[in-house]
Amino acid sequence: MNNSIEYELFTREIYQQLVDADTIKATKVQHNVKLEGKSGQKHQIDVYWEYEIAGVIHKVAIECKNYSKPIAIGKVRDFYGVLSDLNNVAGIMVTKAGFQEGAKKFAKQYGISLKELRNPTREECIIGEFITTISANIRHTLFLVDEEWATNNGYDFQAYRRRLYMLHCADRWSKSSYIPIELNNENIYDSSGKLISSLDELEKAIPSDHNGTDDITFMFEDAYVNAKWGMTKIKEVQYSYEYDTQTSTIRLDVSDFIKAILKDALNGEIRLINKVNCKPLV
Repeated sequence: MNNSIEYELFTREIYQQLVDADTIKATKVQHNVKLEGKSGQKHQIDVYWEYEIAGVIHKVAIECKNYSKPIAIGKVRDFYGVLSDLNNVAGIMVTKAGFQEGAKKFAKQYGISLKELRNPTREECIIGEFITTISANIRHTLFLVDEEWATNNGYDFQAYRRRLYMLHCADRWSKSSYIPIELNNENIYDSSGKLISSLDELEKAIPSDHNGTDDITFMFEDAYVNAKWGMTKIKEVQYSYEYDTQTSTIRLDVSDFIKAILKDALNGEIRLINKVNCKPLV
């Protein structure tokens, strides 16, 4: 099957489903029909159907042009010659690539409908975009580890900073004195194991009128937290604030639902044809 016949069948399929959606009485849209004109000449019609309104039979003939360039006036003039020889048949010329201005003027003068019918492009299936912005004030609970204690006890917190960098894909902690630590609980102890405070108590000590941007630091002389790797001596607990804004674009993509685009070349009206039942979406 050549490309021209495929396009004719595609046109027949779309118009059959459009006709089914717009009429109550069943109407068959046909492909490759021969009609005899007033001159006795038989004309080959790519797509053809008849329908009845209030007892009056209406006839429609479609000329399909599977061209890659806009249709010139000559093709529309030839189709007008066929329509003139037929008896009260309305004409529609369908193509993928549009029509030249001369063809549009001629068609408008003589009542020929010009349509662009094709599969939609990816961008044409985007019927809307929404930009969402989410802002958050993030508070980090950080610790200043006693480096001398860490060295004496065989802990390499520089290596720990590098692991944080790999986990979070950010350079925030690689050179910072204050780092996050995963804890078994929120308690803070002294060297004898006595409970001296907790993160919950520190958070309650933050002023209610704090601006949410300046860091707040609590210092200790003799303090330990219960980290995942064991008791760790700290000098300070710092609450550090970070304001983060993320913007994303949400596209309304209807490519899974759209079968074809039908555009009126004379008035610019566009219909998106649904894959399910080919009723126009727009």
